[in-house]
Amino acid sequence: MTSKETKKRAIQKNEKDSAVGNFLILHNDDVHSFDYVINALIEICKHDYEQAAQCTLIAHHKGKCDIKKGEFDSLEPLKTALIEKKLTATID
Repeated sequence: MTSKETKKRAIQKNEKDSAVGNFLILHNDDVHSFDYVINALIEICKHDYEQAAQCTLIAHHKGKCDIKKGEFDSLEPLKTALIEKKLTATID
């Protein structure tokens, strides 16, 4: 196998890997406090404090943040739990 074929194969594998899975997205709102959202991410998504705080800040400044990657079936209960806490979440 030539190095050109090896490089081509590696690129195809990476493209395939990045296409697998979905993202749970947290959307910004002007209703809930930072502490409320951080605690919800710790409780529901099992984030540690630093990760939850960073996701909250990203959502605040950029309008949304992907907070978890996985298969749709594993993300759906998390999305539902966030919505029950009156947070806005989607799966993309």
